[in-house]
Amino acid sequence: MTDAAPTPAIEARGLRKSFGGVEAVAGIDLIVPRGAIFAVLGPNGAGKTTMMRMLATLATPDAGRATIMGHDLSADPQGVRAAIAMTGQFASLDEDLTGRENLVMLSLLWGFGWRGARRRATELLAAFDLADAGGKRVKDYSGGMRRRLDIAASLVVTPGVLFLDEPTTGLDPGARQKVWRIIRGLARSGVTILLTTQYLEEADQLAERIAVIDRGRKIAEGTSRELKAAIGSGMLHLTLADPAVLDQASALLAARLGESVQRSPEGGKLSVPARSSAAAAAALTALSEAGIEVADFSLGSPSLEEVFFALTHDETREATA
Repeated sequence: MTDAAPTPAIEARGLRKSFGGVEAVAGIDLIVPRGAIFAVLGPNGAGKTTMMRMLATLATPDAGRATIMGHDLSADPQGVRAAIAMTGQFASLDEDLTGRENLVMLSLLWGFGWRGARRRATELLAAFDLADAGGKRVKDYSGGMRRRLDIAASLVVTPGVLFLDEPTTGLDPGARQKVWRIIRGLARSGVTILLTTQYLEEADQLAERIAVIDRGRKIAEGTSRELKAAIGSGMLHLTLADPAVLDQASALLAARLGESVQRSPEGGKLSVPARSSAAAAAALTALSEAGIEVADFSLGSPSLEEVFFALTHDETREATA
């Protein structure tokens, strides 16, 4: 007789939440195994933060149910709160206190004695590479240091589930890498992590599974590889010799390949799904015949960003239709 599968760290069914007649979360289902890093990906206003606030008992669902570490969200909110920690988009620290004083104060609030609180603060400062900055006031910390201290403050008592709402927003690449190392280390120690992010690379690098949310609905879920395979095609990447013909080239590619064309933020570069090398070759020939010079091109696997665009674009097109 085999043992039963462990209860998921998070299990949500049909979560809904509206504000002023606008449905921010529209029936989301979510299952997160224990010890996993699970990313929720979506643009601003997609419903990511609202969903997380409901799971953390900071907002009451209009409909649906959820359990966190076996505790029912509606019937046992105190049990949920005892099992979780949350770090929001902005640091919730006293800027006039030092990093050490913040951690000692929070430890005391969690019931530590003075000696235990000071010891816990020292442990956390060391774990988050902040030992040398412990005596500095938080207002003098860099953005990356504040973010690490904010996560440390969430871990005075080790939670079963840690909610991270856009944990690296505004950080430079070096600071973001440090936060990523912390998140991976927490998962290895057994903490389940649910993070929301707008950074596709972050979800790609960290998460074992990714849910894509748009307009309050979950439109896709899977591993990074599964999501990339879901659009069923490679991506044709082009750099035009003359950016002035960008619109003409985009229209021609869309007509030839029957797919939406993505433009790079800096301009001059286009990406479009191509279901075969023959289709890509035919599109390049069409550009040449139209007098549009291609400076460089490649055909490869889609990035997670291109998958996200394809998924959200399809949803928008479907809603419009």
